[in-house]
Amino acid sequence: MYTGRFSAFLDALDQITILIPHSYRVNEKLFFMLFFEGQRMGELRVDEVIQIEHYTKYICTAPFEVPLGEEYQIEDDKGMAFALQTGAVIRTPEFDEMYQYDGEDLGAIYEKEKTVFKVWAPTATNVKLKLINEFGTEKGTIPMHRGERGVWHLTVHQNLENHFYSYLVRVNYIWREATDPYAKAVSVNGQYSAVIDMSQYKKHDYSLPKLESPVDAIIYETHVRDFSHHHNSGMNAKGKYAAFSETATKTTKGYSSGIQYLQELGVTHIELMPVNDFAGVDETVIGKEYNWGYNPRHFFAPAGNYSAKPHVPGKRIEELKELIESVHQHGLGVIIDVVFNHVFQKEISNFEKIVPGYYFRYGANGMPSNGSGCGNDLASERFMVRKLIVSAVKYWLEFYQIDGFRFDLMGLLDLETMKEVEKTIHSIKPDAIIIGEGWDLPTALSGADKTTISNSHKIENVGFFNDKFRDSIKGSNFNLKDTGYVTGKEFSHEEFSQLVLNIGEDYPLGPEQSVNFVECHDNHTLWDRLQLANGAESNESRKRRHRFATSIAILSQGIPFLHSGQEFFRTKHGIENSYCSPDWINELNWDLREQNEETISYLRCLMAIRKSHGAFRLRSREEIETHAKMLDLSPACHSLLYDDVGEYGRWERLLVVYHHGEQPTEVELPGEQEWGMICGDCGYTAEQGVEMDIKHFTLEPLTTYVFVQNNCCSNT
Repeated sequence: MYTGRFSAFLDALDQITILIPHSYRVNEKLFFMLFFEGQRMGELRVDEVIQIEHYTKYICTAPFEVPLGEEYQIEDDKGMAFALQTGAVIRTPEFDEMYQYDGEDLGAIYEKEKTVFKVWAPTATNVKLKLINEFGTEKGTIPMHRGERGVWHLTVHQNLENHFYSYLVRVNYIWREATDPYAKAVSVNGQYSAVIDMSQYKKHDYSLPKLESPVDAIIYETHVRDFSHHHNSGMNAKGKYAAFSETATKTTKGYSSGIQYLQELGVTHIELMPVNDFAGVDETVIGKEYNWGYNPRHFFAPAGNYSAKPHVPGKRIEELKELIESVHQHGLGVIIDVVFNHVFQKEISNFEKIVPGYYFRYGANGMPSNGSGCGNDLASERFMVRKLIVSAVKYWLEFYQIDGFRFDLMGLLDLETMKEVEKTIHSIKPDAIIIGEGWDLPTALSGADKTTISNSHKIENVGFFNDKFRDSIKGSNFNLKDTGYVTGKEFSHEEFSQLVLNIGEDYPLGPEQSVNFVECHDNHTLWDRLQLANGAESNESRKRRHRFATSIAILSQGIPFLHSGQEFFRTKHGIENSYCSPDWINELNWDLREQNEETISYLRCLMAIRKSHGAFRLRSREEIETHAKMLDLSPACHSLLYDDVGEYGRWERLLVVYHHGEQPTEVELPGEQEWGMICGDCGYTAEQGVEMDIKHFTLEPLTTYVFVQNNCCSNT
């Protein structure tokens, strides 16, 4: 059979596209027959003939709907035969409907006496299981059996615990070796899937206070390796999962570090940058290479480069579960960063090897969509892609007992999938946090179907990173010369109130959907941004601007989000995109923690105040508009009054004064009654006491103050 320059593709269940080179026959009327196992099955009807460069394209209708999973051939009227390959049919609604599989048993299901393997491969004509024992010796291959809706299955009646495996899949006459997309564990560098006895891992008992609303959270983003790698971190398992399980760690000068430090700081949730298996780091060479982890390879299996024993698949599961348990024991929740919008490399992914062309989004030109900027976009709108995403979040919630998700480039995911994700997550854990990047990126999906900020009103209980808030505070991420509120841009009272209250047309997100941030792992750190924008400014002034920006993020209506080290002026030495930069660029510098205790204490005070009074955590725009209003105390500051808020906490009235002036400013506080101050330039907390009887006050530059009143002063 000749299969060279002649091509035939099944582009719909009954539509075949044939490409014939001009060098063979041109301007001739051709007839084509469909054959299966040497038997003539019928003649194709030629519906359209199109001349393209070097080829003639024939669009034909088959005499019947061609079943997938079989090898058909095409033959012309001169006896030239060539293979019929699976084409664009896999991206049709009919294919999705015919082959959608809703079983919860894909992957390897282990029991001591047997292991059941199932893989969805509807376009495959043959699939074999390749087994490797725990010592790396191949044990051969075993044919699998095709079942309903394109699921291939095999039961091996042996104890395969800790064995490795892969699938050999024949599609379009080519054999490819692939790992299992549903593998719960993988070998070093993700080369093979692993059979694991999941029953050996027990759930841990923990009880965190129920999160009544997302606005009750204060999120702290960190990277497993960055968190502990620095020489002064006080943690022994540097760069590893196990560092989070070390308690009472300290820096060389005796300051708290590690998980205890975060507990003292006052955040409620740790957000871990990707901890599922990813490419870009050689796990066999400890500490040599660095990567953030946004190169997803396996969505159910934990990464091995943070493990003390990356060659032992079960060890990383154990260590990650211990990390989460330790965080819970310290009263904090765990959010994980998930990347369901793309894979590391489409061509070598297990998705593309098992069902070529299905898992990825394609444009009208037939080329892969690339809104992610990584060469591919996952087609979340297709049934089996959606199923995989939903199954993955369910697994992480139930098995690892995490407390929420951050969705990378969430705007690339379709709304229906994210609605299903939200429904699944909150059916398991009603107070789980769901946040994501709702950027509108150029993917092959209609704008109305994207999970973007502009569509936030179409999906409930999902938060969005508020880039309008970020850029208003510090200036545009994409223009270092652009100024924001803390770098001198003037804001009217109305503009500032919209910013900190998240109201108005420019702020479409309600408080429970707005993730308020000025810094995250992406782009320059705030310190580097301020330094690059105005290198002549003194460090003391720069620190005030930095602290001022963070204070606004903490006290604004919405969900506050901090990047690890932001509270002590983290720098990445001017590197904007440090995704694969060395450790000295990315690691959390615990020396800065020692040097900036005063700022840490000030921000700790603000977080304590936010948590102590519900006026800073209003649930709706209606509540905000009822209780909040701007006052004009001085051109050098913006003053926000929360009135009649005794039902939310200890004080009836709260006055937050944001002093953006660069010189001390004296103000007269409003009303006849004197005020108490619970947070000023050097911090204070309600627990330490309230500075009372204030009517006139001098504001220090670039500082946020919080004043309080009750109807009776003696009760403050």
